[in-house]
Amino acid sequence: MSIHDLKFLPYSATSLSIVARLIFMFLLYKNKSTNSLSLLFCLLNMASSSMWIYYSVYMDDLPMIVRSSAELSLLSLSSVYIIRNKLINYQTQILPS
Repeated sequence: MSIHDLKFLPYSATSLSIVARLIFMFLLYKNKSTNSLSLLFCLLNMASSSMWIYYSVYMDDLPMIVRSSAELSLLSLSSVYIIRNKLINYQTQILPS
């Protein structure tokens, strides 16, 4: 297999990674998640994605830059959503309707 045969591989992996993250976000939305483990998962992955962005920029690896940037953006949105749901649930417990 030549290097030209493998050119599609990073872009395919990037696409799959982004689709997987979108599925995770859909499940968060569907379940109205307030799970602390989901938040910890997001925060750890945000740190990891930030490191990958730094490394990918240094190595000039466009597929990894795109993947890590997209993942960091989606994880940030997921974290905000989880925190928002936690705050809403906390307020509901304090101020019953």
